[in-house]
Amino acid sequence: MPTDSPLPPHGVVLLRAAGASLVLDASGDTLPRVLHWGADLGDLSAAGLRALRLSSRPQPIGFSVDGPVEVSVLPEQSAGWLGTPGLVGNRDGADFSTAFRVVRAELAVDAAPPGDRPGRLLVHARDPVAALDLELVIELTAAGLVRQRATVTNRGGTPFAVDAVNLTLPVPAAATELLDFTGHHLRERSPQRTPFTQGLRLRENRTGRTGYDSAYLLAAGTEGFGNRGGEVWAVHTAWSGNHRAFAERTFHSVSLLGSGELLLSGEVLLGPDESYSAPWQYGSYGRGLDEVSARFHRHLRARPHHPGPPRPVVVNTWEAVYFDHDLERLRRLADAAAAVGAERFVLDDGWFGARRDDRRGLGDWYVSPEVWPQGLGPLIDHVTALGMQFGLWVEPEMINEDSELARAHPDWIMATGGRLPGAARHQQVLDLARPEAYAYILQRLDDLLTTYPIAYLKWDHNRDLVEAGHQPGGRAGVHDQTAAVYRLLDELRTRHPGAEIESCSSGGGRVDLGVLERTDRVWVSDCIDALERQRIQRWTNALVPLELMGTHVGSPVSHTTGRTHTLDFRAGTALFGHFGIEWDLTSAEPADLERLAEWVALYKEMRPLLHSGTAVHGDHPDPAYSLHGVVAEDRSDALYALVATGTSELYPTGPVRLPGLDPHTVYRVRPQAPGDVPDGNAHHWGAHLPWWTPQGVELPGSVLAEAGVQAPVLYPERLVLLRATRR
Repeated sequence: MPTDSPLPPHGVVLLRAAGASLVLDASGDTLPRVLHWGADLGDLSAAGLRALRLSSRPQPIGFSVDGPVEVSVLPEQSAGWLGTPGLVGNRDGADFSTAFRVVRAELAVDAAPPGDRPGRLLVHARDPVAALDLELVIELTAAGLVRQRATVTNRGGTPFAVDAVNLTLPVPAAATELLDFTGHHLRERSPQRTPFTQGLRLRENRTGRTGYDSAYLLAAGTEGFGNRGGEVWAVHTAWSGNHRAFAERTFHSVSLLGSGELLLSGEVLLGPDESYSAPWQYGSYGRGLDEVSARFHRHLRARPHHPGPPRPVVVNTWEAVYFDHDLERLRRLADAAAAVGAERFVLDDGWFGARRDDRRGLGDWYVSPEVWPQGLGPLIDHVTALGMQFGLWVEPEMINEDSELARAHPDWIMATGGRLPGAARHQQVLDLARPEAYAYILQRLDDLLTTYPIAYLKWDHNRDLVEAGHQPGGRAGVHDQTAAVYRLLDELRTRHPGAEIESCSSGGGRVDLGVLERTDRVWVSDCIDALERQRIQRWTNALVPLELMGTHVGSPVSHTTGRTHTLDFRAGTALFGHFGIEWDLTSAEPADLERLAEWVALYKEMRPLLHSGTAVHGDHPDPAYSLHGVVAEDRSDALYALVATGTSELYPTGPVRLPGLDPHTVYRVRPQAPGDVPDGNAHHWGAHLPWWTPQGVELPGSVLAEAGVQAPVLYPERLVLLRATRR
């Protein structure tokens, strides 16, 4: 339990956890400043903390005001800061610049292992001239994550318009490179690097959801930082609507990472005593990207509501049948799914209303009497009799204009008030901030979950929010819509705590820690092409642990790219996540079904490791090959995938290092079936890699990490698995 601890007389707060330190200067009556965020500084004495503050103060030369310019976690122009402001707003044109003064600060320290001191600083501040109150929560979690949030309250007698609340964290001048992400449908979370130079790099997302091309993580690091090396500082905004992230460096030697919600004009107008809370901002520091990610993963896994193992093998019907819902066909698919070891069967789009294609029916959440004259009961009974759970696809936030709901309530569609937005995938957005629409959707979903034993909802969201306003006036409503979706998810989880929910948004368009507080996994991408998935899954894993990532085995020919891949490559790629199948198994060859059952069995054997261990990624010099894996928390066991995405300049390939193992422990390393077949030229020529035997080789972790083991030659778009276990 946290214990209240008074602020030290010198006002400098030291928090430490999991090898990271956060030092806050809360002295005086101005907003707190971060003196250090990064590597653990040790248990500094009061004198040491005072000396750190003194040594951190800049020489006041050339500033916009006399004296040093204090840059708080919510930067203010009144302090002389002329970069991106923390609070942007006004009261009828006035009070555009705040000068908050702290009226109370509280420190709570959490119970922790010896040497650690996680906790939180709660700051209450006021600007009597602007008639605003501010509450800041700044914490260091047990996983070493910084987490902060700001709440602004209007104490004036007239409305105050909030245009932005931006929270910041400083990074040192040594951080000279930036990593963020771009992407599109079927190619989400594609990394890009830029120099961290003076000026502002701003990434804005206005899609009304997290977005394919959002910054996702905005990371700053030392030159050439990689998976296992270099210092890295990264921020993430836990919000599923519009948001911004920025990196800012000034000639005054200030470097910041910042983020917040992107508010559309007029979205937040605070009446007297009304408040606006910004989304949580997360900051993670690490030696290499793997440590940055591990902090997020440990934090998520420590939540009391985090879904625990085992994560069931999923079969989804979408790429198997699309809208062709036929009871007997689906029964045969369920039989084939159960035969290979599936544990959850999910019926996708097409089960409700007039929904025979994607042009109609959204909003009419009643089981179609045309397709399902006896309801869903006969299929569900068949699925559950086979020992599988039943899941169902829904898209509650959307509406087709060709639907009974739209004809009855056209005013429930989000619009500017003067016109409907252009349709996307023939659909519009249902205004869930409207109480009647919210109540209708809640009732329909509640009835479905009450009527049928539904263990899982695949919750989709297939269009951007364009001109998303509240009718009839047309006031911008993305903020309200996002908050309403959160309330809806929270209420359904309260009413049906046993049902899991997946966040799907045209694939991976809504992946963030805000939606993951209310869902149990994310659909990584609508692209199941294993080659594309290697990259998409790797960068989704930068934030999300494997057990929350939906990873499926697709059909031999990818439905989204037309590529053909071997079953071992498809299944070995899907293994590293929440494993599933999206393939018409009734058309598969018997040999493929037998082989798929072997991969399902391996997933079931390995999921305790995959879903609790530390994700690792090698910094392999050959761009044609990559290595990733999972190492047990106690480092007694590890599973790696060596992946060939192209042809190498080297022949044979050369050694590959195995990261994350205990350097002082001897491991037995060997191929792991069924991913033990090095499908490549050397294999077909009869050449043999000497150590590639069921017995493998025994070496210390230090040797495996530094010298590595010789890798087998692989054809492009193939993989093999390596297992390392403590002797």
